[in-house]
Amino acid sequence: MNYHLQQILDAAPKSENFFTGFEEHTINVPGGHIFCRIGGSGAPLLLLHGYPQTSAIWHRVAPKLAGRHTVVCADLRGYGRSHKPPTAPGHASYSKREMARDMVSVMHELGHERFFIGAHDRGARVAHRLAADHPSRVIALATLDIAPTREMYRHGDGAFAMSYWHWYLLPQAAPFPELLIGGAPDAYWLKKCGSGSAGFSPFASQALDEYLRCFRDPEVIRGSCEDYRAARSIDIRHDDEDDSKLDMPVLALWGLHGAIEKHFDCLSLWRERANDVRGWAVPGGHFLAEECPDDIAKAFSEFFAAAAH
Repeated sequence: MNYHLQQILDAAPKSENFFTGFEEHTINVPGGHIFCRIGGSGAPLLLLHGYPQTSAIWHRVAPKLAGRHTVVCADLRGYGRSHKPPTAPGHASYSKREMARDMVSVMHELGHERFFIGAHDRGARVAHRLAADHPSRVIALATLDIAPTREMYRHGDGAFAMSYWHWYLLPQAAPFPELLIGGAPDAYWLKKCGSGSAGFSPFASQALDEYLRCFRDPEVIRGSCEDYRAARSIDIRHDDEDDSKLDMPVLALWGLHGAIEKHFDCLSLWRERANDVRGWAVPGGHFLAEECPDDIAKAFSEFFAAAAH
Protein backbone atom coordinates (compact mmCIF):
# COMPACT_ATOMS: atom_id res chain seq x y z
CA MET A 1 0.00 0.00 0.00
CA ASN A 2 1.48 3.36 -1.00
CA TYR A 3 1.85 6.28 1.36
CA HIS A 4 -0.80 8.43 -0.37
CA LEU A 5 -3.41 5.69 -0.11
CA GLN A 6 -2.57 5.05 3.54
CA GLN A 7 -3.01 8.76 4.27
CA ILE A 8 -6.48 8.72 2.70
CA LEU A 9 -7.51 5.60 4.60
CA ASP A 10 -6.19 7.02 7.87
CA ALA A 11 -8.08 10.28 7.35
CA ALA A 12 -11.43 8.66 6.52
CA PRO A 13 -13.80 8.87 9.50
CA LYS A 14 -15.34 5.68 10.86
CA SER A 15 -19.14 5.68 10.60
CA GLU A 16 -20.90 5.16 13.92
CA ASN A 17 -24.01 3.82 12.17
CA PHE A 18 -22.75 1.74 9.24
CA PHE A 19 -25.94 -0.16 8.31
CA THR A 20 -26.91 -0.65 11.94
CA GLY A 21 -30.03 -2.84 12.03
CA PHE A 22 -29.47 -4.12 8.49
CA GLU A 23 -28.81 -7.75 7.59
CA GLU A 24 -26.72 -9.07 4.70
CA HIS A 25 -28.34 -11.51 2.29
CA THR A 26 -27.44 -13.24 -0.95
CA ILE A 27 -30.50 -13.62 -3.20
CA ASN A 28 -30.47 -16.17 -6.02
CA VAL A 29 -31.58 -14.83 -9.40
CA PRO A 30 -31.60 -16.50 -12.83
CA GLY A 31 -27.97 -17.15 -13.72
CA GLY A 32 -26.40 -15.99 -10.49
CA HIS A 33 -26.89 -14.11 -7.22
CA ILE A 34 -27.28 -10.57 -5.93
CA PHE A 35 -25.84 -9.37 -2.62
CA CYS A 36 -28.17 -7.16 -0.57
CA ARG A 37 -28.30 -5.28 2.70
CA ILE A 38 -31.87 -5.24 4.04
CA GLY A 39 -33.38 -3.35 6.95
CA GLY A 40 -36.37 -1.42 8.21
CA SER A 41 -40.10 -1.97 7.76
CA GLY A 42 -42.86 -0.52 5.64
CA ALA A 43 -43.29 0.09 1.92
CA PRO A 44 -40.45 -1.57 -0.03
CA LEU A 45 -37.68 0.64 -1.36
CA LEU A 46 -34.88 -0.58 -3.62
CA LEU A 47 -31.65 1.46 -3.52
CA LEU A 48 -29.07 1.03 -6.31
CA HIS A 49 -25.48 2.29 -6.37
CA GLY A 50 -23.20 3.69 -9.05
CA TYR A 51 -19.69 3.22 -10.47
CA PRO A 52 -17.20 2.21 -9.14
CA GLN A 53 -18.91 1.59 -5.82
CA THR A 54 -21.24 -0.87 -4.08
CA SER A 55 -24.40 -0.79 -1.98
CA ALA A 56 -22.23 0.73 0.77
CA ILE A 57 -22.97 4.17 -0.71
CA TRP A 58 -26.29 4.14 1.14
CA HIS A 59 -24.87 3.76 4.65
CA ARG A 60 -25.80 7.35 5.58
CA VAL A 61 -29.19 7.37 3.85
CA ALA A 62 -30.66 3.88 4.30
CA PRO A 63 -30.94 4.02 8.12
CA LYS A 64 -32.82 7.34 7.83
CA LEU A 65 -35.38 5.73 5.49
CA ALA A 66 -35.74 2.46 7.39
CA GLY A 67 -38.40 3.85 9.71
CA ARG A 68 -40.88 4.10 6.84
CA HIS A 69 -39.54 1.58 4.36
CA THR A 70 -38.23 -1.93 4.04
CA VAL A 71 -34.97 -0.84 2.45
CA VAL A 72 -33.10 -3.17 0.06
CA CYS A 73 -29.60 -1.97 -0.87
CA ALA A 74 -28.32 -4.19 -3.68
CA ASP A 75 -24.97 -4.64 -5.46
CA LEU A 76 -25.49 -4.53 -9.23
CA ARG A 77 -24.32 -7.48 -11.31
CA GLY A 78 -20.64 -7.00 -12.11
CA TYR A 79 -20.04 -5.07 -8.88
CA GLY A 80 -19.30 -5.78 -5.24
CA ARG A 81 -20.41 -9.18 -4.03
CA SER A 82 -22.96 -9.85 -6.78
CA HIS A 83 -22.47 -12.22 -9.69
CA LYS A 84 -20.30 -11.27 -12.63
CA PRO A 85 -21.64 -13.02 -15.73
CA PRO A 86 -19.35 -13.85 -18.63
CA THR A 87 -19.11 -11.35 -21.44
CA ALA A 88 -21.75 -12.06 -24.11
CA PRO A 89 -22.03 -11.06 -27.79
CA GLY A 90 -23.11 -7.47 -28.10
CA HIS A 91 -22.52 -6.96 -24.35
CA ALA A 92 -26.04 -8.26 -23.75
CA SER A 93 -25.20 -9.80 -20.38
CA TYR A 94 -24.51 -6.32 -19.00
CA SER A 95 -27.36 -4.50 -20.69
CA LYS A 96 -29.46 -2.42 -18.33
CA ARG A 97 -32.36 -4.68 -19.34
CA GLU A 98 -30.61 -7.73 -17.86
CA MET A 99 -29.39 -5.81 -14.84
CA ALA A 100 -32.96 -4.62 -14.24
CA ARG A 101 -34.25 -8.19 -14.45
CA ASP A 102 -31.88 -9.11 -11.62
CA MET A 103 -33.52 -6.50 -9.43
CA VAL A 104 -37.06 -7.50 -10.33
CA SER A 105 -36.12 -11.07 -9.37
CA VAL A 106 -34.58 -9.90 -6.08
CA MET A 107 -37.68 -7.97 -5.09
CA HIS A 108 -39.94 -10.84 -6.13
CA GLU A 109 -37.95 -13.30 -4.04
CA LEU A 110 -38.33 -10.94 -1.08
CA GLY A 111 -42.10 -10.75 -1.65
CA HIS A 112 -42.20 -7.23 -3.10
CA GLU A 113 -44.12 -7.01 -6.38
CA ARG A 114 -44.41 -3.20 -6.32
CA PHE A 115 -41.77 -0.92 -4.86
CA PHE A 116 -40.10 2.46 -4.86
CA ILE A 117 -36.62 2.94 -6.34
CA GLY A 118 -33.90 5.38 -5.34
CA ALA A 119 -30.75 5.12 -7.45
CA HIS A 120 -27.43 6.80 -8.13
CA ASP A 121 -25.30 6.94 -11.28
CA ARG A 122 -25.16 3.50 -13.02
CA GLY A 123 -27.83 2.20 -10.68
CA ALA A 124 -30.13 4.98 -11.85
CA ARG A 125 -29.60 3.85 -15.44
CA VAL A 126 -30.60 0.33 -14.41
CA ALA A 127 -33.58 1.80 -12.57
CA HIS A 128 -34.65 3.78 -15.65
CA ARG A 129 -34.70 0.61 -17.75
CA LEU A 130 -36.47 -1.31 -14.98
CA ALA A 131 -39.20 1.34 -14.85
CA ALA A 132 -39.53 1.29 -18.65
CA ASP A 133 -39.64 -2.52 -18.97
CA HIS A 134 -41.63 -3.25 -15.79
CA PRO A 135 -43.79 -0.15 -15.20
CA SER A 136 -46.32 -2.01 -13.06
CA ARG A 137 -43.55 -2.78 -10.55
CA VAL A 138 -42.36 0.76 -9.90
CA ILE A 139 -44.46 3.12 -7.77
CA ALA A 140 -42.05 6.04 -8.14
CA LEU A 141 -38.43 6.54 -9.20
CA ALA A 142 -35.84 8.90 -7.69
CA THR A 143 -32.49 9.37 -9.44
CA LEU A 144 -29.22 10.95 -8.32
CA ASP A 145 -26.89 12.87 -10.63
CA ILE A 146 -27.83 11.50 -14.01
CA ALA A 147 -29.79 12.44 -17.08
CA PRO A 148 -30.83 9.60 -19.40
CA THR A 149 -27.87 7.84 -21.05
CA ARG A 150 -28.83 8.25 -24.70
CA GLU A 151 -29.53 11.94 -24.24
CA MET A 152 -26.29 12.55 -22.37
CA TYR A 153 -24.25 10.94 -25.15
CA ARG A 154 -26.25 12.95 -27.69
CA HIS A 155 -25.64 16.30 -25.99
CA GLY A 156 -22.14 15.65 -24.60
CA ASP A 157 -19.42 17.96 -25.95
CA GLY A 158 -15.65 18.12 -25.54
CA ALA A 159 -15.84 19.73 -22.11
CA PHE A 160 -18.18 16.98 -20.93
CA ALA A 161 -15.82 14.33 -22.35
CA MET A 162 -12.94 15.77 -20.34
CA SER A 163 -15.05 15.65 -17.18
CA TYR A 164 -16.57 12.20 -17.86
CA TRP A 165 -13.47 10.71 -19.48
CA HIS A 166 -14.35 7.22 -18.17
CA TRP A 167 -17.47 7.22 -20.41
CA TYR A 168 -15.10 7.04 -23.38
CA LEU A 169 -12.32 4.91 -21.88
CA LEU A 170 -14.35 2.03 -20.42
CA PRO A 171 -16.32 1.17 -23.60
CA GLN A 172 -13.09 0.59 -25.53
CA ALA A 173 -12.65 -2.98 -26.74
CA ALA A 174 -11.39 -5.53 -24.22
CA PRO A 175 -8.85 -5.98 -22.80
CA PHE A 176 -7.47 -2.46 -23.22
CA PRO A 177 -9.22 -0.66 -20.32
CA GLU A 178 -9.10 -3.78 -18.14
CA LEU A 179 -5.32 -3.93 -18.49
CA LEU A 180 -4.87 -0.23 -17.77
CA ILE A 181 -7.09 -0.25 -14.71
CA GLY A 182 -5.92 -3.63 -13.45
CA GLY A 183 -2.33 -2.45 -13.35
CA ALA A 184 -3.15 0.02 -10.56
CA PRO A 185 -6.77 -0.41 -9.41
CA ASP A 186 -6.36 1.62 -6.20
CA ALA A 187 -4.79 4.54 -8.04
CA TYR A 188 -7.52 4.42 -10.69
CA TRP A 189 -10.31 4.29 -8.08
CA LEU A 190 -8.81 7.18 -6.13
CA LYS A 191 -8.48 9.28 -9.29
CA LYS A 192 -12.02 8.52 -10.40
CA CYS A 193 -13.69 9.14 -7.03
CA GLY A 194 -11.37 11.68 -5.44
CA SER A 195 -11.20 14.26 -8.21
CA GLY A 196 -14.58 15.84 -7.57
CA SER A 197 -15.43 18.94 -5.60
CA ALA A 198 -15.62 17.04 -2.28
CA GLY A 199 -12.45 14.99 -2.68
CA PHE A 200 -12.41 11.99 -0.35
CA SER A 201 -14.25 13.67 2.52
CA PRO A 202 -17.64 11.97 1.96
CA PHE A 203 -16.34 8.43 2.27
CA ALA A 204 -16.53 6.63 5.61
CA SER A 205 -13.63 4.29 6.32
CA GLN A 206 -15.84 1.17 6.20
CA ALA A 207 -17.25 2.18 2.80
CA LEU A 208 -13.85 3.17 1.39
CA ASP A 209 -12.37 -0.14 2.48
CA GLU A 210 -15.22 -2.03 0.77
CA TYR A 211 -14.96 -0.02 -2.45
CA LEU A 212 -11.22 -0.58 -2.82
CA ARG A 213 -11.32 -4.23 -1.76
CA CYS A 214 -14.06 -5.03 -4.28
CA PHE A 215 -12.53 -3.00 -7.09
CA ARG A 216 -9.25 -4.91 -6.86
CA ASP A 217 -11.10 -7.97 -8.18
CA PRO A 218 -10.32 -8.29 -11.93
CA GLU A 219 -13.86 -9.58 -12.46
CA VAL A 220 -15.29 -6.34 -11.07
CA ILE A 221 -13.06 -4.37 -13.43
CA ARG A 222 -14.22 -6.52 -16.36
CA GLY A 223 -17.87 -6.41 -15.33
CA SER A 224 -17.90 -2.66 -14.87
CA CYS A 225 -16.24 -2.14 -18.27
CA GLU A 226 -18.94 -4.35 -19.78
CA ASP A 227 -21.55 -2.17 -18.07
CA TYR A 228 -20.19 0.85 -19.97
CA ARG A 229 -19.79 -1.04 -23.24
CA ALA A 230 -23.44 -2.02 -23.01
CA ALA A 231 -24.40 1.58 -22.27
CA ARG A 232 -22.68 2.77 -25.45
CA SER A 233 -24.30 0.12 -27.66
CA ILE A 234 -27.14 -2.25 -26.77
CA ASP A 235 -28.68 0.07 -24.17
CA ILE A 236 -29.02 2.87 -26.71
CA ARG A 237 -30.56 0.42 -29.16
CA HIS A 238 -33.12 -0.57 -26.51
CA ASP A 239 -33.86 3.11 -25.93
CA ASP A 240 -34.32 3.71 -29.65
CA GLU A 241 -36.68 0.75 -29.94
CA ASP A 242 -38.85 2.01 -27.07
CA ASP A 243 -40.16 5.57 -27.56
CA SER A 244 -42.68 5.44 -24.71
CA LYS A 245 -42.36 7.70 -21.67
CA LEU A 246 -42.39 6.68 -18.02
CA ASP A 247 -45.74 7.36 -16.37
CA MET A 248 -44.79 6.97 -12.70
CA PRO A 249 -43.54 10.06 -10.82
CA VAL A 250 -39.82 10.74 -11.30
CA LEU A 251 -37.62 12.81 -8.99
CA ALA A 252 -34.29 13.89 -10.51
CA LEU A 253 -31.69 15.34 -8.15
CA TRP A 254 -28.20 16.34 -9.24
CA GLY A 255 -25.11 17.96 -7.76
CA LEU A 256 -24.87 21.73 -7.88
CA HIS A 257 -21.09 21.41 -8.20
CA GLY A 258 -21.02 18.46 -10.60
CA ALA A 259 -20.91 17.76 -14.32
CA ILE A 260 -24.69 17.42 -14.78
CA GLU A 261 -25.24 20.99 -13.58
CA LYS A 262 -22.42 22.30 -15.79
CA HIS A 263 -23.22 20.49 -19.03
CA PHE A 264 -26.92 19.56 -19.20
CA ASP A 265 -30.46 20.74 -18.61
CA CYS A 266 -31.26 17.75 -16.44
CA LEU A 267 -35.01 18.25 -16.09
CA SER A 268 -35.47 18.97 -19.79
CA LEU A 269 -33.69 15.74 -20.74
CA TRP A 270 -35.69 13.71 -18.23
CA ARG A 271 -38.92 15.19 -19.61
CA GLU A 272 -38.04 13.66 -22.96
CA ARG A 273 -38.28 10.26 -21.24
CA ALA A 274 -40.93 10.69 -18.51
CA ASN A 275 -44.29 12.45 -18.17
CA ASP A 276 -44.17 13.43 -14.49
CA VAL A 277 -40.77 14.89 -13.55
CA ARG A 278 -39.63 17.22 -10.83
CA GLY A 279 -36.21 17.89 -9.31
CA TRP A 280 -33.48 20.30 -8.34
CA ALA A 281 -29.76 20.67 -7.74
CA VAL A 282 -28.45 19.56 -4.33
CA PRO A 283 -25.44 21.38 -2.81
CA GLY A 284 -22.87 18.68 -3.53
CA GLY A 285 -20.85 17.07 -6.30
CA HIS A 286 -21.44 13.59 -7.70
CA PHE A 287 -21.54 11.31 -4.64
CA LEU A 288 -24.69 12.86 -3.20
CA ALA A 289 -25.78 10.00 -0.95
CA GLU A 290 -22.51 10.38 0.92
CA GLU A 291 -21.98 14.13 0.55
CA CYS A 292 -25.54 15.26 1.36
CA PRO A 293 -27.25 12.36 3.14
CA ASP A 294 -29.73 14.51 5.08
CA ASP A 295 -30.85 16.32 1.91
CA ILE A 296 -31.21 13.05 -0.01
CA ALA A 297 -33.05 11.21 2.75
CA LYS A 298 -35.48 14.10 3.22
CA ALA A 299 -36.13 14.47 -0.52
CA PHE A 300 -36.63 10.73 -1.00
CA SER A 301 -38.89 10.41 2.03
CA GLU A 302 -41.15 13.30 1.05
CA PHE A 303 -41.28 12.28 -2.61
CA PHE A 304 -42.14 8.64 -1.93
CA ALA A 305 -44.74 9.61 0.69
CA ALA A 306 -46.47 11.90 -1.79
CA ALA A 307 -46.30 9.30 -4.58
CA ALA A 308 -47.94 6.69 -2.34
CA HIS A 309 -51.16 8.73 -2.13
